[in-house]
Amino acid sequence: MLLELVVENYAVVERLRVNFHAGLNLLTGETGSGKSIVVDALGLLLGGRASAEMIRTGAARARVAGIFELRDQSVVRGLLEPAGIELEEGELIIEREILAGGKSRAFVGSRPVAVSLLKELAPALADIHGQHDQQLLFSADAQREMLDGFAGNREYADRAGRIYREWRSGAAELEELERTEQEKLRLLDLWSFQRQEIEGANLEEGEDAALENERRVLQNVQKLQEAASTAYEAVYESPESAASLIRLASKRVDELCRIDSSLEGLREQLKAADLAIQETAYGLRDYLSGLEANPGRLEDVENRLAAIGKLKRKYGETIAEILAFYDEVRRQIAGVESAGERMEMLRKQQKRLAAEYETAARELTETRRTAAQKLEKRVEAELAQLAMERTVFRVTIQEAAWAATGADRVEFLVSPNLGEEPRPLEKVASGGEISRIALALKTCLGSPKSGNVRTLVFDEVDTGIGGGAAEGVGRRLKKLSGGSQVLCVTHLPQVASFADHHYRVEKQESKGRTVAVIEELDAGARTREVGRMLSGQKLTDEALRNAEQLIKANGLPLNAETPRR
Repeated sequence: MLLELVVENYAVVERLRVNFHAGLNLLTGETGSGKSIVVDALGLLLGGRASAEMIRTGAARARVAGIFELRDQSVVRGLLEPAGIELEEGELIIEREILAGGKSRAFVGSRPVAVSLLKELAPALADIHGQHDQQLLFSADAQREMLDGFAGNREYADRAGRIYREWRSGAAELEELERTEQEKLRLLDLWSFQRQEIEGANLEEGEDAALENERRVLQNVQKLQEAASTAYEAVYESPESAASLIRLASKRVDELCRIDSSLEGLREQLKAADLAIQETAYGLRDYLSGLEANPGRLEDVENRLAAIGKLKRKYGETIAEILAFYDEVRRQIAGVESAGERMEMLRKQQKRLAAEYETAARELTETRRTAAQKLEKRVEAELAQLAMERTVFRVTIQEAAWAATGADRVEFLVSPNLGEEPRPLEKVASGGEISRIALALKTCLGSPKSGNVRTLVFDEVDTGIGGGAAEGVGRRLKKLSGGSQVLCVTHLPQVASFADHHYRVEKQESKGRTVAVIEELDAGARTREVGRMLSGQKLTDEALRNAEQLIKANGLPLNAETPRR
């Protein structure tokens, strides 16, 4: 239930703070006074679309905040816990800011959240019904969803949808396999040749780099021999080699150490140097012994590199890319070889899924037919209380193409006049009749699933009606408010007379600018407002008396004072 709504810098509102109550809350005012701003602001709190055009001229941002009371917190708590938000004393604070650039920010319990969370919370908090929703009544999809909501057949619908999606997925795969089968069979010879060619090469990663180095060595054996031999002599073989000089230096340091033991460290360093030089000399000697001109091996290396180069030109710039291409070719060949087997399996699966879907769709249809009969009676009973006693309401269910939503086409038909055949809503119902049918459907479908007292919002649902029909709408709204909090924007005094709490919306001038304000009316002000709605601009004594009688007839004592806000 909505306890409080705060609106700042939104449209023509500078700042509003309105307290709402349980029961029927009615908002009235002159045409263009801004009555629907409350509805639009509440829509933002429920995840509605934000726009920079909503910001009051000259302001940097608009802000809307609401406090909701939650009696059954389980549903909301389950949505808030993943976001790390805790409820405080059974109340939930939701805020929405619209920035000048058009972006918006949402907050729940003073913590920033995604707007998608507000949309998830909306069904547990409030339900807004305006003129746009009446247009949705003409949609076959919307009518089917309403019937399913009334039937409570989610389990059947989910099962049919799951089977259908699996069936469609299999059909798409089978169609693709059949479409590409001939092309892939044509490519099979090419893929087989490519696989054999790569397999025959017996490639190893890094092999080409090793072969390139070996080829350079074989092409430069004489240069390498000369350089290695010169290095060997300089290190070890010649009289003035590094090894000879190190040995001479070691003898002299030994003589020094016999006299001065502090030079012992130098002697150890020379020993280490002598060992390193010997290791270098042995390495050069072994390298020289392995160097040998081998024209036959050089030819083999060049042939192998040429073969690898040919594969690189065809299949990839590196051996790793060639091997990756090879793996893909093997996969394609395996796919072709197993395609027939896969298609046969898919055909059997499709046959099984089709049978399962037919069963699931038939069960779903049965739940809809059963619910349709009940909904027809319920809606006709509601319409009888809205001055449409002779109206016939029918729900037809016809066979349709398979879909995730079943194999039915649902259509609401109505006959407002005795003796006429029921026809589609948009073809026979007037604006006022559509409003009352919408209210009747909302009454039948709008029962909350949890124990929460939700807020039901009706924005000018009484458009296009008057007289006895308007009184019927008021009584229906009054009855609805016994189980839910109802907020209703109305321009009819017959409806306004049923209010438990009456608010007047009007535009005023402040500092040279127009601002919208909302005032909660006490009994006297309420009588004057209903009188104004009866008489127009000039409030007459007769209109006041009629207003008093109207309010008294609808059960609210005139001395039931309510505080001003």
